[in-house]
Amino acid sequence: MSGIPVLFAEGQSIAEGWENALVKLYEAGCDVKTQYDQPDASPSKDATMLLVVHDPSAEPMIHRDFPCGFEELQEYVMEVCEGIKDHCVRNPDDPDDTRWEYTYHQRLFRYEVPHIDAYDQIEHVCRQLAETPHTRRAQAITWKVWEDSSCYDPACLQSIWCRITEDGAARRLSMNVRFRSNDAYKAAFMNIFALAQLQRNIAARVTELSGRPVEPGRYCHLADSFHIYGSNLGEFEGRFLGALQRRSFEQRTMRYDDVRDIMEAARPAILEKARRMGPPS
Repeated sequence: MSGIPVLFAEGQSIAEGWENALVKLYEAGCDVKTQYDQPDASPSKDATMLLVVHDPSAEPMIHRDFPCGFEELQEYVMEVCEGIKDHCVRNPDDPDDTRWEYTYHQRLFRYEVPHIDAYDQIEHVCRQLAETPHTRRAQAITWKVWEDSSCYDPACLQSIWCRITEDGAARRLSMNVRFRSNDAYKAAFMNIFALAQLQRNIAARVTELSGRPVEPGRYCHLADSFHIYGSNLGEFEGRFLGALQRRSFEQRTMRYDDVRDIMEAARPAILEKARRMGPPS
């Protein structure tokens, strides 16, 4: 192949799909430098990846090698789906404000255009699907060309696209997600886990608006640059790939149902932590 490899991976569950995508990336990705490398840094393993999770609600949902703890995973889901950190986004008109450039929730649920009111793209997607389930226009974007083309930390998630199909009596909402850049080892599992929760939320909202049941369908994750940083390759080879040799798939994964209560119990502490991250006085 000429250029960056285009790879395909799939899995029945999030855990299986993420694992298969990482193995495929390691085996068939190319070596590419990044803008963040030190002069003597090893290149990243990189590829364009298309990952299909056939049933994002299937168990076992959680991979034991995801790069944080259960409370951090719950915090990220709440950040993406509930906007608990939207108050941490910087004021673009204040050059001295050094807070975050964006949150995904803010871009999806409160997309701001200069001189225009904020726009709830996810609610619009839900209303489009409730009215015309087969529409090809139900999408939400994050990119702000007037900001992200030159800012230090532009959004990695680019778009979400949804469509409903009928399978007998069942109606299923499929979702496509596109990232321009995705840290395959240190971020992708959390991204997919949280966005699959957003998919379930969209399906529930369309059910509410239409009065007809809608269930989540397959989840498709496209990353233009799906990469393992060179600085993480040693850890990945020893820990992640090593576990493939030492443990069965059942030992490498766990059921979300078995830790759901632990994650939900962390909500008050997470909300208090987010509150303390408020704007400086």
